Amino acid sequence: MELGVKYDQEKLRWDLLPMGPIKEVIKVLMYGVNKYAVNNWQKVALDKGGDTRYYNAAMRHIDAWFSEEEKNDTESRYHHLAHAICCLLYLLWFDMEGDK
Repeated sequence: MELGVKYDQEKLRWDLLPMGPIKEVIKVLMYGVNKYAVNNWQKVALDKGGDTRYYNAAMRHIDAWFSEEEKNDTESRYHHLAHAICCLLYLLWFDMEGDK
């Protein structure tokens, strides 16, 4: 049987994502849903300091991890960098949505 051809060079390569860390980020997102609500983070208005809030939260988590203070957040028990990634994803989302 002759092999077929599939033109997918321009499609996103999801296999490039490291799934272990991605799962930790998803756990942090699920923790946030249980604590607040689905997509509650979108309701923090940027014109009222939301961008500063998420920036500061990301930096606090990075600092806690970098200073070797602790690997995991004491409240959620999830990795500080996963929390920081969530905050940075929120900032990226707001930045990209603002361009529309």
